[in-house]
Amino acid sequence: MQVFRSFCILFCYACSLLFSVPVFSNDVSSQALPRLVTVDWTVAETLIALGAPPVGMAQTDSYRTWVQEPALPANLVDIGLRSQPNRELLVQLKPDRILISPMFSTLEPMLSTIAPVSSIAMYHPGSDVWADLYKTTRSIAKVAGKQEKGEQLLTGLETYLSSLSHCLKSEKKPFIVVQFIDDRHVRVYGKQSLFDAVMQKMGLRNAWLGETNYWGFSTIGIEKLAAYRNIRLIIVEPVPVGVPEKLAHSRIWSALPVIQQRDYLYLPPVWSFGGIASAHRFATELSKALNQSTSSDCPGVANALAY
Repeated sequence: MQVFRSFCILFCYACSLLFSVPVFSNDVSSQALPRLVTVDWTVAETLIALGAPPVGMAQTDSYRTWVQEPALPANLVDIGLRSQPNRELLVQLKPDRILISPMFSTLEPMLSTIAPVSSIAMYHPGSDVWADLYKTTRSIAKVAGKQEKGEQLLTGLETYLSSLSHCLKSEKKPFIVVQFIDDRHVRVYGKQSLFDAVMQKMGLRNAWLGETNYWGFSTIGIEKLAAYRNIRLIIVEPVPVGVPEKLAHSRIWSALPVIQQRDYLYLPPVWSFGGIASAHRFATELSKALNQSTSSDCPGVANALAY
């Protein structure tokens, strides 16, 4: 078993390096990188992972709360609200292109007076999330002139998740992944969500089989979790201010079987509507948490990446 564990450590560490080491290729050089601006955090995290960070992005403080990694460059300019970016700042940045998602399509007429606009969607109703992740990554990589790096990231992610699936094959319980809205309600992630797609690739089962919305989640009262007994609950931060204190005195929460069994784990913030960087971060943080709570066969397998 010790030999197997050592093999898992070395193999998965190599996979992490494959995901994070820069590729020296015919991609656009750092001197010639296009000046890109985005109001969308999924686009931003993907650009950073590609080694072509945007020069401007909306709501950087909120990004650090909800997305957190990959870290934003120190010289990135905050252009204001995602729904109402600062036009004067945008003009001063002189972007070559502005990237948005369909959620912000109403901004296109204004933004197009400053620079060409490209709209890139990560999610499509009824489509395959993993296929969408590939398409989105490649679309962003093409705009950034980083096609080869994009392919490297995709290959590295597949190899990394495959290695985790082997190391985590002893995990038998299904999972439920939630984020708190308030002390009585959570978003629970299922079909059509990034979290569900990553867990499938890791060989882990999602116990939530209920209907989900366009973004892959359902909003439920915490009492609904009482129906699930032999599961592991994954709580993705951030947790709203005041919620932990209220949960400590909640009879509903304390009566849940999964809470009484203390079979729950907290993960640091991961962007639930993200792309390739969030997929890797979710797998990394989940495997770390499982490793700390059980005698997993993957000790130290998932290290945080530096882009």
